[in-house]
Amino acid sequence: MVQKERIVSLTPGETQSGPVLYWMSRDQRVADNWALLHAQEEALARQAPLAVIFCLVPAFLGATLRHYAFMLDGMAEVERRLARLGIPLFLLLGEPAEEIPRFVQAGQVSLLVTDFDPLRIKRRWHEGMAAEIAIPVHQVDAHNIIPCRYASPKLEYSAATLRRKLNRLLPQFLEEFPLLKTHPFPWSCPVLPVPWDDLLARLPLDRTVTPVDGCAAGEAAAHQLLEEFLHERLEGYAVDRNDPNRDGQSHLSPYLHFGHLAPQRAALAVAAGGPSDSREAFLEELIVRRELSDNFCWYNDRYDRVEGFTDWARKSLDKHRDDPREYRYGSESLERGESHDPLWNAAQKGLLLTGRMHGYLRMYWAKKLLEWSGSPEEALATAIHLNDRYALDGRDPNGYAGIAWSIGGVHDRPWGDRSIFGMIRYMNYNGCLRKFDVKGYVVRSEERCDGEGR
Repeated sequence: MVQKERIVSLTPGETQSGPVLYWMSRDQRVADNWALLHAQEEALARQAPLAVIFCLVPAFLGATLRHYAFMLDGMAEVERRLARLGIPLFLLLGEPAEEIPRFVQAGQVSLLVTDFDPLRIKRRWHEGMAAEIAIPVHQVDAHNIIPCRYASPKLEYSAATLRRKLNRLLPQFLEEFPLLKTHPFPWSCPVLPVPWDDLLARLPLDRTVTPVDGCAAGEAAAHQLLEEFLHERLEGYAVDRNDPNRDGQSHLSPYLHFGHLAPQRAALAVAAGGPSDSREAFLEELIVRRELSDNFCWYNDRYDRVEGFTDWARKSLDKHRDDPREYRYGSESLERGESHDPLWNAAQKGLLLTGRMHGYLRMYWAKKLLEWSGSPEEALATAIHLNDRYALDGRDPNGYAGIAWSIGGVHDRPWGDRSIFGMIRYMNYNGCLRKFDVKGYVVRSEERCDGEGR
């Protein structure tokens, strides 16, 4: 049974008979999905059919062909897996507040279940949809190991303050998933397969940002990558993860972002090997830092604005607004990776090519934008635009929180006062030279870009 702490009623209502519907949004998978499991529990209790809907919005926070292709490839796999369990998938095209109520009414649905998501746009979708239907709506946090609302009732100041709460609750929530059953009550009307390829071709997308070669989407690819990480890279994670020259990271972030892999599944797999420095370091990133990002976006609706920074950071940045900048770059030059800094250029060009950026370099990358921009607002806007436009894991609480940490000191502490940065933690090229082989990284990046004809 799905724990009640994961479930929030968005609209009240008595239990009724009739089909149950799961609106899949953030958690795009069949296995290890608490929201889908809850929907099936409710459908079995009613002896009713169960269906999944996916509402495709043609424009979403600047997402490009790269993101839509990855997402729809994953959804095609979801459709196939659901079909084997007797659960149909229906694709809706348009605004959720319009399309979902229309489907609910036509299908005489008795209960709608949906995912938890802290982003403003998703909250507006949920509010708009719930205002238009008269049946109960249950929201299930299937993304966080500890449900976001239950983990903390307030905005947390730092990882340390949330870590204590999460560690206390982990034994209650870090449990094995039950299996989804073949559903015994069929949907009443015929279900046509979704023409995924034709759909992608028809969408009015920005097609200049192309899909990433060799990066397969979906649940199967996510679980294969998790297995590779467990057996090939995990034991060196504590040492290797901060060196861009070593293949030490998990590479799971796109799959966690699109919900192809449950973070809880990754945590169970890593924790099963027993304690080690590398396993503890990975679980810190996977659980504490990731769930801190959800907390930041849920309790701070200005998560992507300077107004969302802490008071000390805003005051410090304001004090240095008029400091002279040795270098200033326009958005187009930055997008192409044309600065004086070869390390920054290599990181940016890698993002253009692969849809990914090493975690350590992403901090450096964002801080240089603060140093080279006319204002913190400009730096923040540029960082979010580039990250969301090119990164496969863009438009994610992790991205917004990480950029806010780099530029606005969110979840960090004040450091020594300096030009432009004020008391925001500083990073520079020489510091990177002490951390890893910068020249080697730049050379390999240039060779990779040349090999792709860029």
